[in-house]
Amino acid sequence: MERIKAVFFDLDDTLLWDEESVRQAFRKTCELAQQKYNVDPEELEIAVRKKARELYENYEVYPFTQMIGINPFEGLWGTFHDKGEDFQKLSKVAPEYQRQAWTNGLFELGIDDVKFGAELAKAFPENRKQVPYLYEESLKVLDALKGDYKLLLLTNGSPELQNIKLEITPELRPYFDQIVISGDFGRGKPDPSIFEHALGLLNVKPEEVLMVGDNLNTDIKGANSAGIASAWINRKAMEATEVKPTYEMKSLVEVLDILKG
Repeated sequence: MERIKAVFFDLDDTLLWDEESVRQAFRKTCELAQQKYNVDPEELEIAVRKKARELYENYEVYPFTQMIGINPFEGLWGTFHDKGEDFQKLSKVAPEYQRQAWTNGLFELGIDDVKFGAELAKAFPENRKQVPYLYEESLKVLDALKGDYKLLLLTNGSPELQNIKLEITPELRPYFDQIVISGDFGRGKPDPSIFEHALGLLNVKPEEVLMVGDNLNTDIKGANSAGIASAWINRKAMEATEVKPTYEMKSLVEVLDILKG
């Protein structure tokens, strides 16, 4: 292995436990419906997640959200006041999508209340902002690397939304020499061009970089296609089938061993 000079980190579910934040935001929001209509919060969450996915895939902007890497649950709390025509379209449909997802979820449980659906749609983004979660080992790993390596955050998503995530976990930003957000760049991981852009920003060669991420189809596939070594953080003990990482880890701390290598 060449001497590694830089480490690229993914953000969501690599350093930030986004999945848990979304789960907690759903729990808090669904509990409002429990108070009003005595519904099972877990059943409502399942229904809203299902309806959100169905709706999301039917919008004209869906291919754009896929390319940039904005998932249906980010769609439930983003306003998308970002630059560009596609983001303008997304910001127009977002409020309607959010209301509809919650209203349809309620309807699935036999509750026909459009006004309350809109209230829940408003509550969800606020609840999401109140529950930022960092993995325990994130700062420990970044502390150990800062100064010895150039560090770059390479994240898919809406710049506005990803920056909100960084604002509510203010410890993260200072570690990074550069932050690249797909919505600013115009293409998302796994497109090799965003990796090449990141290499240029740090003035490093592909063989001098390690990409760390949780998603085989974006982080690892993209790194592989750009000739960058990849470390897959596999916290759920999944199987890597088609996309093969250079390294596989159960915990982020293992990055330090890989780099000592």
